[in-house]
Amino acid sequence: VQLQASGGGLVQPGGSLRLSCAASGTVWDVMGWYRQAPGKQRELVAIDITDGGRKNYADSVKDRFSISRDNAKNTVFLQMNSLRPEDTAVYYCYVRNRALQAYWGQGTLVTVSS
Repeated sequence: VQLQASGGGLVQPGGSLRLSCAASGTVWDVMGWYRQAPGKQRELVAIDITDGGRKNYADSVKDRFSISRDNAKNTVFLQMNSLRPEDTAVYYCYVRNRALQAYWGQGTLVTVSS
């Protein structure tokens, strides 16, 4: 399984970025994003669950970030608006199939700074 994430970079506070992650293999039951800031544990940012059509977000990104997916292309997106310095982190793509096999992408760095 290969996950190719892209879209990270340097942005000013209040700006926007869109991350994307293309996954090889089957259609994934769960696709989402985690992040890890320097000196901190990896945390959930947003996740899209096929069963029930649920989308869950960390409280810190609700109303600013939006997750979406293109099942035909096995790609998950994270639209990030109103970015803050505390959003600076390495963002990791995550996928899981119905057999509960999970995989991580290589990470893409997002830096929010003026």
